[in-house]
Amino acid sequence: MKQIIWKRYRRTVEILQALLLTALPFLRINGQSALRFDVGELNLYFFGTVIRIGEFYLILAATLFLLLFIAMVTVIFGRIWCGWLCPQTVLLDLTESLASVFGRKHRNSIQKLILVPVSALVAMTMIWYFVPPFDAIRQLFSSPLIAGFFFVLWATVWLELATLGRHFCTSICPYAMMQNSLFDSETLVIEYDKSRDATCMKCDDCVRACPVGIDIKQGLSNRCIACTECIDACWKKSSKRGLPPFPNFRGKILRPKFYLLGGITVASALLLALLIAMRPGVDFMVNRIQEPLPAGLNRYSYTIYNNSGKVLDLELSTSEGVTVIGDHSLRIVPYGVARGKLLLKAASKRDQVTLTLEGNGISISKTTGFL
Repeated sequence: MKQIIWKRYRRTVEILQALLLTALPFLRINGQSALRFDVGELNLYFFGTVIRIGEFYLILAATLFLLLFIAMVTVIFGRIWCGWLCPQTVLLDLTESLASVFGRKHRNSIQKLILVPVSALVAMTMIWYFVPPFDAIRQLFSSPLIAGFFFVLWATVWLELATLGRHFCTSICPYAMMQNSLFDSETLVIEYDKSRDATCMKCDDCVRACPVGIDIKQGLSNRCIACTECIDACWKKSSKRGLPPFPNFRGKILRPKFYLLGGITVASALLLALLIAMRPGVDFMVNRIQEPLPAGLNRYSYTIYNNSGKVLDLELSTSEGVTVIGDHSLRIVPYGVARGKLLLKAASKRDQVTLTLEGNGISISKTTGFL
């Protein structure tokens, strides 16, 4: 069987991931960012819908799906995230490739220089996931808050990549530590074939190629990030002798645990999608404000959430014999929220009053106390 040159595939995945993460904030669905957390409103815009901080059940469902997905990927594919998808690895790999164009002598210094503009772009991209990209760019030189966050993030990202680099993966990263506890005997790992040790040339090309500096011949290491550099380096020598590389993938993907964890993960994703789909298009809440007012007058606060991607024109009305004092015609932008107060005046004594929200095919009634 023809040997796969893993670096080609890994580099393609890394470039696509870098382009995706940088471009995603510019993608708009229903007038909002495809993926963005609005700190001011505490809303998560998520591919055409919005999850509000008060919708705790949706946050729990989303967290459950994410944890199950991470566990499934780790148990089955090992440290594929670390070697192929982690932004830390992607940035270091791509900048190392750019620096190698200038030769090996000053590669480390040139890489650190290349990381300066790359870190600036990463810092700006991180802000775009909280502030719409074009707003963030306009405010970069006019808003001290945005500028402050940008320069702090820029310095932090550069210092982490330029000084810690690969050491972060092997010493600090909590996810790397957690992964090792999820492995089992069939998890996909890179292992040296000790049964063929007598025919190995011991050239140590695999050691020199390893970005975290381990010797795969010494056995499995929890520092391995499954980047496949050792496999490719070994194959360049072993192929000349008609031999497969001595380090290679070991493990089994399609097995009962794959189907079990995969099924549970898919079920959690379907549950999240179902909860979002079943959520009402409009949430309407009313509360009576406790304050001294003349008899027959009550003040109320209301909050209306538009969970749809369209503009809503709504009207607030009340029970017969009760007059609404205040603005009761509302226009709410997609995924927007309307908050306000109004007075209700009753012509006769009553214990309750009903407020009705109508418009755009919507009719929601809320009954509350009246003093």
